[in-house]
Amino acid sequence: MTPTPTIDRSKVKALMQQEQQRFAEAHPRSLELYRRAQNSLLAGVPMHWMTRWPGGFPLFVDEARGATFRDVDDLEYIDLCLGDTGAMTGHSPAAALPGIMAQLQKGITTMLPSENAFWVAEELQRRFGLKYWQFALSATDANRFALRLARAITARPKVLVFHGCYHGTVDEAYAWLVDGKPASRPGNIGPQVDPTLTTKVVEWNDPEALEEALRPGDVAAVLAEPVMTNVGIVQPAPGFHQTLRELTRRYGTLLILDETHTLSAGPGGYTRAHGLEPDILTVGKPLGSGIPSAAYGFSEEVGQQAQRVIQPPYADTGGIGGTLAANALSLAAMRATLEHVLTEAAYRHMIALGEQLEAEVRGVMERYHLPWHVTRVGCRVEYLFRPNPAQNGSEALAGQDPDLDPFIHLFMLNRGILLTPFHNMALISPETTPAQVRRHTEVFEEAVRALIS
Repeated sequence: MTPTPTIDRSKVKALMQQEQQRFAEAHPRSLELYRRAQNSLLAGVPMHWMTRWPGGFPLFVDEARGATFRDVDDLEYIDLCLGDTGAMTGHSPAAALPGIMAQLQKGITTMLPSENAFWVAEELQRRFGLKYWQFALSATDANRFALRLARAITARPKVLVFHGCYHGTVDEAYAWLVDGKPASRPGNIGPQVDPTLTTKVVEWNDPEALEEALRPGDVAAVLAEPVMTNVGIVQPAPGFHQTLRELTRRYGTLLILDETHTLSAGPGGYTRAHGLEPDILTVGKPLGSGIPSAAYGFSEEVGQQAQRVIQPPYADTGGIGGTLAANALSLAAMRATLEHVLTEAAYRHMIALGEQLEAEVRGVMERYHLPWHVTRVGCRVEYLFRPNPAQNGSEALAGQDPDLDPFIHLFMLNRGILLTPFHNMALISPETTPAQVRRHTEVFEEAVRALIS
């Protein structure tokens, strides 16, 4: 038996220093702009989390097209991050631009409906199977609105989420388990209330804990991704979704599925691909080809209940919606995207390349006898530095490697490959090519050789 190679941690740190130096030398213009931005932008970036990119400072982008982008230092990259799913369509997809540009000439926002509103709703109805739809500007807002309506419909105060989840900047979702008990997550800045007062937390794939949490009858809704993604891809165990659906129905709890990342599974997300039956479904990010867009749908029964709790005289004061929600530009972008970009044919291409990437990465791991694994949801692929796929959030968090994760990310970036930040996740767009996938694998293997040589 071939022995498993040992990763020398001191070597990883030395290699990381080399990569940081290489990055700094290759990006003088980005560094110049970053230093200038310190005078006007908090932390020198337009969104504070951008400070977490490995390398010491972020790239400044000049242009993005299709599955590539070019930075201000005139370096080109294969983009497998794709705006952390916001550009899963590819950047500025040619097929969507005519519809978007036409709407720009006709008006951007009016606070009035257009034909595109019901066209998009009908298409979402067809794709996901839910009867009624409403719109927002982000999946965060869609989740917030869905939770408010769930509490109103059920007259229950609590929300249940899974340990390690992420549902945008939703207050109720900033809770996880510490020593088996719910606690506010580190970095939960200025919460309105302690999330343990609003939220129950259990491990993914733990039906016993789920039933125990639902049994008291105080949980309005379970908010879940069909597959956990933000903590690393954690698949549902066989039968878990069936159990989740049965238990929520038994205890009168609504089931909200957040398809924002698992839209990678197909045109109707993981819900359609696996025949799931949520009461409410939320989705955002790529719906508008990068134009801020999101939607949330209701089963017929729950939609009718929602209509009853939103009293007409107070429809504008209930914490649901917003002035720019369902604006004409977002709706036009969603129509153009659904009609011409995120099509059945596009998904066949994307998922096939996802399968290629998964197989190639697994091949590298097997060739070098690495105790790592790779997993996939449609056109979304992730590799983690642990022998077996995680079964829950705790295992996924324990499998994160504070040395290898940033090293791999920066090593790839320095050779023209951008992965999703904070974990080694690659996303395939309709514009991604087999050659670009192979290039990723070549660079990944180069990184492996550097680590174990």
